[in-house]
Amino acid sequence: MSSLVFLDPAYPAGRLADINAPQLPVTLQGVNRGDGVFESMLYTQQAVRKIEAHLARLAVSAEASDLPVPDERSWRAAVDTAVADFDATGGAEEAVVKLVAMRGELDQDPAVCWVTVTPAPRVGMEQRETGVDVLFLDRGYDSKLAERAPWLLMGAKTLSYAVNMAALRYARKHGAHEVIFTSADGVVLEAPTATVLLAQRDGETRRLLTPMLETGILPGTTQSAIFDAAQQDGWELGYGPLRPEDLYQADGVWLVSSVRLLTPVRTLDAKPIRMDAELHEQLSALADSIR
Repeated sequence: MSSLVFLDPAYPAGRLADINAPQLPVTLQGVNRGDGVFESMLYTQQAVRKIEAHLARLAVSAEASDLPVPDERSWRAAVDTAVADFDATGGAEEAVVKLVAMRGELDQDPAVCWVTVTPAPRVGMEQRETGVDVLFLDRGYDSKLAERAPWLLMGAKTLSYAVNMAALRYARKHGAHEVIFTSADGVVLEAPTATVLLAQRDGETRRLLTPMLETGILPGTTQSAIFDAAQQDGWELGYGPLRPEDLYQADGVWLVSSVRLLTPVRTLDAKPIRMDAELHEQLSALADSIR
């Protein structure tokens, strides 16, 4: 039910491997230090969604990390091989296509790169319908840090997700599903694996807002695609800065990501927030239209 393909110069279409067997040397810097980059995409209805946007973001993350990676053609070929194998072995209604590039044992070694295709977690699909309860957590830095310290790789999608996963575990231990990070100076940032989106309705005017990228958050491919579709549908668009009170006063708040798509937020710090059913329906339709 899952597939693994390594990018290998000797195999132009990628090299199929057993996803359940050991494959990596334990000495890789990517294994020992989380030194690498990745992307996750949704595969559904025989298509990988937004592959061009994800490949572009992968290239930006790799460049920021000084990590040479294969070209777009090689990645696309490996993705095609992986999804074909996945479909041939049973497939699934929705699947996650993950691209990974990690640094080898030595800095001068070629990056070790692969593609996996696995069934999408059922919980994410369910949360699109049920919504999530969210905690605000302090990320521990101010909203200007990214401008002062580019070496921190803020805004790059790296393998170093220990803090993000710890935040999610903290939320679940305290009765919530998800987290929205805030900066030390009170600015809304992002969720551990999603972008924050909020809507405002003023008469006939519909406005869609998301945190500003200058805070060092990851540029969301799904948020960008929804913004493009919303603009065509007559929505006004805006980029922060946002503060928690803006989310409490909104007519809807969502966490958006490539695999879970549009997930409504039910509560913030255990306080119920508004969710305009009509706006949710409209945005859900826009999210479903993304290809």
